[in-house]
Amino acid sequence: MKRSSVRRLAGFFLVLVTAGALGLAGATPALAAATGTVKTAGDPLNVRRAPSTSSTAVRTVANGATVTIDCQTIGTSVAGPLGTTTLWDYVPALGGYISDGYVYTGSDQRIAPDCGVGSGSAECSTGVCAGEGQFRSSDAHFLVYDKDADGKSAVVAYWLKGGAGPFYVWASGGNGTHVDKAVPVAKGSWVYYKVCVANAAANPTLEACSGGITDYAASNPSPLLSPLRKVEFSWAR
Repeated sequence: MKRSSVRRLAGFFLVLVTAGALGLAGATPALAAATGTVKTAGDPLNVRRAPSTSSTAVRTVANGATVTIDCQTIGTSVAGPLGTTTLWDYVPALGGYISDGYVYTGSDQRIAPDCGVGSGSAECSTGVCAGEGQFRSSDAHFLVYDKDADGKSAVVAYWLKGGAGPFYVWASGGNGTHVDKAVPVAKGSWVYYKVCVANAAANPTLEACSGGITDYAASNPSPLLSPLRKVEFSWAR
């Protein structure tokens, strides 16, 4: 494991403990879901499974459409008609993320909660985004997608509240396949996870991992909470 990975894991465990304490205290995001208007040159805008231009386009949204933004997160940089930004907006009704550079919100600041606090999260493995992963908080399932015929499997590595882990969810059926698996995350409890690629093994050597994110299993489903939490990331290999 690289030295930077060791430092990140130590920080992750601290985040999990802190996040768990906040969850138990019933903390809520300071911001609520917000609305925006899609602004393009006229063409439809791609909606991505994760906040990355390398991520799968799950659908499109029309120029001028009004969207409800559940949360915002940092992803790849995009130059849009409203400026260049690394901010991405998660829109549950569209099932994915759109770059904030294409969304008029009336503000240059964040207008919605950070993704990963029970209101959406996603990442993509670095490089070509060979692995994609989601955490579905409504029933504590991971969805993992293999997107590249590279001879390796997409995998989500996750840690539970208190630092137990890593545990793994594999998409090892080859390019174009995915899995949907329940994981033991109690309602209201926190989980930290990242998306990588690796050769399937009990103790795999993880490659091209995402930066990782902390999220939780929803205790009280709400129309404002996204049912999907997704991740995609991998380092160039």
